Amino acid sequence: MTQRQPLRRVAFRAPIAEREKVIALLLDLAPDGFEEDEHEGKAVFAVYTDDAGETELRQVFPDVATTVVEPGWEDGWREFHQPVRAGGLWIGPPWHEPPADVPSVVVDPGRAFGTGAHSTTRLCVDLLARLDAHVSLVDVGCGSGVLSIAAARLGFSPVVAIDVDPVAIEATLANAAANGVAVDAHVADALSDPIPPADVAVANVLVAPVASILARLSATTAVTSGYLEGERPAHPGWTPVTTATLDGWAADLFVRSA
Repeated sequence: MTQRQPLRRVAFRAPIAEREKVIALLLDLAPDGFEEDEHEGKAVFAVYTDDAGETELRQVFPDVATTVVEPGWEDGWREFHQPVRAGGLWIGPPWHEPPADVPSVVVDPGRAFGTGAHSTTRLCVDLLARLDAHVSLVDVGCGSGVLSIAAARLGFSPVVAIDVDPVAIEATLANAAANGVAVDAHVADALSDPIPPADVAVANVLVAPVASILARLSATTAVTSGYLEGERPAHPGWTPVTTATLDGWAADLFVRSA
């Protein structure tokens, strides 16, 4: 019987300015997901992988620190995902009990698409909560579906979600069903395929794709994030109304220019 190879936690730091480049590389190197955090002005990344995965990562990121993952690592992984509050909603993973007196968004991170605790997600939810929710919404680059589900909880309808990754669509549909909300999700590349029409669009992706997405939207209002404080996507035809910041990250509310 072949002995199961122990997992390793491969971690490294990168300058904040190189975050987008690192994420783009990790999407290929770690398709099952990775942790991302910030510490002392650096972006911190960690991947749970085997020997072969570590070798691949070292070829791209030489200065990594590796630790063998002890039995019970899943509990430590769960501790990484903590609930938060944003826009009047409780957002957290299923192993935490949501409060009875607050609308909740319960999201299983699955293959590390996230539970909504990241600052950019919270900023987007806060900005969405300021809008008239009795309109349609499209979530561009939906990941785990946390923003789609939060939008449905806030009253947006119908809600459509798109992502280039089929696994993200599976996660979004499963999480929406678990939360008892209606989200129409399907695979689409927002940079080349038609983006579904909606009154409001939300895009929590990297700053360069956001600028391209703004050019392709039919919406009249857009909430964008996925970039650092001091950065802002721009495209003719859109006027920034509000910028919100949290922990060094930023989100913007745009309206279409008259």
